[in-house]
Amino acid sequence: MYAGRKVSVVFPAYNEAAGIEAAVAEFLGSPYIDEVLVVDNNSTDGTAELAARAGARVVKEPRQGYGFALQRGMREAAGDLIILAEPDGTFTARDVLKLLAYSDDFDLVLGTRTTRELIWREANMGWFLRVGNWAVAKLLQVLFGGPSLSDCGCTLRLIHRPALERLIDRFTVGGSHFLPEMVILALADGLRVIEIPVNYRGRVGESKITGSRLRALAVGLRMVGLVVAYRVRFWVRPGGIRRRRRPVKSRSLGSGI
Repeated sequence: MYAGRKVSVVFPAYNEAAGIEAAVAEFLGSPYIDEVLVVDNNSTDGTAELAARAGARVVKEPRQGYGFALQRGMREAAGDLIILAEPDGTFTARDVLKLLAYSDDFDLVLGTRTTRELIWREANMGWFLRVGNWAVAKLLQVLFGGPSLSDCGCTLRLIHRPALERLIDRFTVGGSHFLPEMVILALADGLRVIEIPVNYRGRVGESKITGSRLRALAVGLRMVGLVVAYRVRFWVRPGGIRRRRRPVKSRSLGSGI
């Protein structure tokens, strides 16, 4: 609980048996987190059972894809403040407090993994990934008039439920390039967005997205295509991008969307 608001953490999970129990335990150990929701995306290694044993609430998403898993988790989460994270040990639960502190003033709080002082030695964030994430983030920033952005692919982020309700039915990406779409739609809707530096640790197990440079490059190109496609779409739409820039009032709901 934070400032009288319930906090949910969503973990998308596909074959994360190696680290899921430790991740659930770490985040549930935070005094601010009320629930950890694990979205089992067709795992075959017992991820769901291990997550439940560690204290998480588990739901299944049959549509294969990182974006589909995150969307399902956001719909199912019971919190007033919803935090997206990873069950692979890369993010630390203590950074949740950073997100919560900025949630007092912003509707969507994004993490960035590109701050060199917070990249742990064993983390998979070499120059290739760091520069690539920075470049796509800057493209998004320039084309959509966003705040200073330096990481297009950081899962760790917080969104208020009322802000999510304005976006959830407009998501179209079910794959690994979902995260930039969330930011684009938030900016287009006039939500208040900020990015803050977070710790980035070494991963438990192999990454499904950035496990190889070729795979990371393919995801990056899909992200660039998505950003450009949305920019063209908003250019031709009458009235262009909306810039309401008004606060989203948080309200307490007892269940998911």
